[in-house]
Amino acid sequence: MDAFYASVEQRDDPRLRGKPVAVGGPSRRGVVCAASYEARPFGVRSAMPMARALRLCPGLIVVPPDFTRYSAVSDQVFEVFHTFTPEVEGLSLDGAFLDVTRSQALLGPPLQQAKDIKARIRERTQLTASVGLAEVKFAAKIASELCKPDGLLEVPRGQVRDFLAPLPASRLWGVGPRTDEQLRRLGLRKIGEVANADRTFLEAQLGSMGPWLHDLANGIDDRIVEPDAEAKSIGAEETFEEDLEGEALLPFIHQQALRVAARLRRAGVRARSIHLKVKYADFRIATRQETLPAPTDDGAEIYRVASRLLQKADALPVRLTGVHAGDLGPAAPQLGLFDAETKKRERLNKSLDAIAEKFGPGAVLPADVLEKKR
Repeated sequence: MDAFYASVEQRDDPRLRGKPVAVGGPSRRGVVCAASYEARPFGVRSAMPMARALRLCPGLIVVPPDFTRYSAVSDQVFEVFHTFTPEVEGLSLDGAFLDVTRSQALLGPPLQQAKDIKARIRERTQLTASVGLAEVKFAAKIASELCKPDGLLEVPRGQVRDFLAPLPASRLWGVGPRTDEQLRRLGLRKIGEVANADRTFLEAQLGSMGPWLHDLANGIDDRIVEPDAEAKSIGAEETFEEDLEGEALLPFIHQQALRVAARLRRAGVRARSIHLKVKYADFRIATRQETLPAPTDDGAEIYRVASRLLQKADALPVRLTGVHAGDLGPAAPQLGLFDAETKKRERLNKSLDAIAEKFGPGAVLPADVLEKKR
C-alpha cells in the first residue's frame, strides 16, 4: 500500500488531501510513523524524530495514529489478496507476498492478476497499492518500491540479475548504514558490483552476511511464500532510519503488535508466547520472551506484553525492533475460568470499533490517553 497510514487519514479527512501529513506522536518528542507523499519532498520519512520533521517541513500536519482503524482497512486489503490465492505471507498491515502460480488457470497470467489486485483494492478501499512482480521475493519487493506510488513493475523471468545490477547496494536486504559503509570501502556501491565480487572475499570481509548478499545480488532467493497458517511463528520487524530510544520505540512496537495480531486472526491461529527482538545501534541483538497464560490473537494484549519486555532490554539506542508470536495453535473457542472475560472483551472491542466507525476515532478514549491529550 502507498503511504498507508497517511493515505487512510487523507481518505477519511478531506481537509488533509494534497497537504503534507505525518502520522505520529503529537509532541516534538514523538516520531514519524508514516509520511504522505506531499511531505516526502521536504525529506520527511518514517522513524524520523517529529522535531526534525517539523524543521524540514514547517507546514507539516501531524495526525495521531489510529492503529485500530488501520488494522480494519488492512483486513479489507488482505481479503482481496485471498480472493486471488491462499498463498499469502503478510509482511505488515500494508503489504504481503503472494504466490499466484497456481491461480493462473482460473485468474489469468500473473501480470493480469497484479492489475486486477490493484483495481480491486482501489474499489474496496479507495486507496492505491503498488505491485512488484518477479520470480523471487527479493526482486518483487524492490520492484514494488521502485514503482510507487500506484505503480506496477514486472521483472521478466530470467532478468532479475540485470534488473538489480544498477541499483545501489543499500537496497540489498540486511544492508544498513554501517554495512553500506563497509561495502563502499570495498569499492562496492552497486548491487551489480556485489554480484561480481568474489564470494570468498565477501565472506572474509563481512562474515556470514557476505555470501547472503552475494546470492541476493545475483538474484538467488530460494525462500518460498509461506502462508501464515503454516508458519511456526508470525512476526513483524522494522529498521529505523535513525536510532531511537525509550518511549520513542513504543509507537513502532504497538504497530508491530497490531500487525502480528491481524496476521494471527487472518490465519485462524493464536499464540502462546510473545517475543521481542531488539537490535542496538552497535548491531548487537537481544531477545526477550514471555509465555502467556492463555493463547491470544489480540493486538492490545500482544502490545502490553511486548512493552513489558522492552523494559527488560538495555536502555540504549536501537536501530530495529521486532514483535513475534510463537507456539501457534488453532483459534479454538476459549473454555474454562477466563472464558467469560474473553467473550466480554471481544464484545467490548466490537462495540468500540462500531462507535469509532460512526463517530470517529476520538469518540471513546482510555483515561490515560485522554489525560495525555489534555
